[in-house]
Amino acid sequence: MQKKQTAGILAAFSSAFFLGLAPVFGKLAINLGFTPLAVVALRTSLAAITLTIVILIFYRQYLYIFSVGLAGCLLAGAINGLGSVLYYLALERLNASVGQLLYSLYPLFVAIWLALDHQTPSRLTLIRIGLAMVAVVLLTSLPERSADPIGVLMMLGAATLYAMHLPINQRVLFEAPAPTVALYTLLAMSAVVVPAYLIFDHAYPSGNVSLQPILGLTFVTVFSRLALFLGVKKIGGMQTALLGLAELLVAVAFSSWLLNENLSPLQWIGAAALGVSLALALMEAPAPPARGKTGWLSWIRAPGLSKDIFGPYE
Repeated sequence: MQKKQTAGILAAFSSAFFLGLAPVFGKLAINLGFTPLAVVALRTSLAAITLTIVILIFYRQYLYIFSVGLAGCLLAGAINGLGSVLYYLALERLNASVGQLLYSLYPLFVAIWLALDHQTPSRLTLIRIGLAMVAVVLLTSLPERSADPIGVLMMLGAATLYAMHLPINQRVLFEAPAPTVALYTLLAMSAVVVPAYLIFDHAYPSGNVSLQPILGLTFVTVFSRLALFLGVKKIGGMQTALLGLAELLVAVAFSSWLLNENLSPLQWIGAAALGVSLALALMEAPAPPARGKTGWLSWIRAPGLSKDIFGPYE
């Protein structure tokens, strides 16, 4: 059990590192002339294509998934796809570091969605959520710069939708491996963001614009999704979300380096508080699987003895 928890923590931190680079690459792409919808459509579709090709060539066993699990992945992908659209529209209006700070409120929404699914967080988890929220308030303290209110609302909407897709995929991950869930979730996301780009935007920057930020986004999207769902499978959606707040520190560090976005002393105090919240993960007991027949996600269950059908994916 301890080995499983350690693997989950490492996976969650890996996901956080890659996700922390996403707003930096996204902001660089927007600064180069890509529209927000073009950024989200290109990075999601390229990531889905890359993962599909790799699985088709090397890991075809990961193509199989039970029918209800597929429905769960499609639902989660559609929800996260809409959230991604809001995220990159907000990123056009906000600094990359500020946007990621607001987005980091998603563990609070994860706790709400999990509570609705009859998965009550532990007392230590609630303490860590409270400490993380205080950290986010300090980190978003920008007395000399007022954030765009529409951008703030969009980013909060993106955080809410991202938080919703984690418990859905957590249910699917009880019966399916992480690469399978990542593949079908990314495909469903592409089915949302690509039509949104083609219908409402379909603009592309003129001239010889560098594709490096888009390729960087594609890379971090593929690896962050694989690590994210591995973390959810091993330690649950709530703990993965809290550890995922490390992406905030990554985003702030790289925003300072590549985008010249610096933190105030008060914000550094917030970063330290967030670090304490992350360190407390070592004291968390592994979350038991919630396979109950109640809750808003109880319909996501494989028929029969799933372990005999699909093999030991733990």
